[in-house]
Amino acid sequence: MLSQAEHAYQSIADRLVTLQIHPGAPINDEQLAQDLEMGRTPVREALKRLESERLVVAYPRRGTFASEVHITDLGHISEVRQQLEPLAAGLAAARATARHRNELSELAAELEFLGEPHPPMPAQAMVRLDMRLHRAVYAATDNPYLADTLIRYDNLATRIWCLFLDRLPGLAGHVAEHSALVDCILAGDAEQAAVHAAAHVSGFEAAVRAII
Repeated sequence: MLSQAEHAYQSIADRLVTLQIHPGAPINDEQLAQDLEMGRTPVREALKRLESERLVVAYPRRGTFASEVHITDLGHISEVRQQLEPLAAGLAAARATARHRNELSELAAELEFLGEPHPPMPAQAMVRLDMRLHRAVYAATDNPYLADTLIRYDNLATRIWCLFLDRLPGLAGHVAEHSALVDCILAGDAEQAAVHAAAHVSGFEAAVRAII
């Protein structure tokens, strides 16, 4: 069971990453505590953690704000992810337990609803599916330090993605790319899993750069 601080962290992080809390917006810890039906202490703990992850920024005597999204950060974020995402995919293929495999299989089944004849999945739902898939791969690496690092960079990349959701073509196709990646992980093919992960990161950066 999640602690209140962990619940606060996950809930606020989701709002920041998906831009429900707009970049640059002031953050009222009292209002957040009311929204989450908890005390201000776990919310403040969560905000300190989110500050270390560059999702919020605190200024003396001014307060706490959602960090701005700078498209110039895309290259720096992609450099890190281009190295670590293939590593994670390869490790996941080699180390995934039965529990990890079951989770990945269930998530892969959800990808089938992205195409015909199913109704279009809302963009925000696709973004959250993408995030869940990434986190399932990270968990399967059995390396909590690598997983924590990649979650931070995936959050920052997703914020950039959400900034352009209404302009990015082929969103469903981008998310559906995970199907091949998951297949490789489930087959224990570390080499091809790494190839698919690298291509996914490159495709994301290229798609964003094509519209800016």
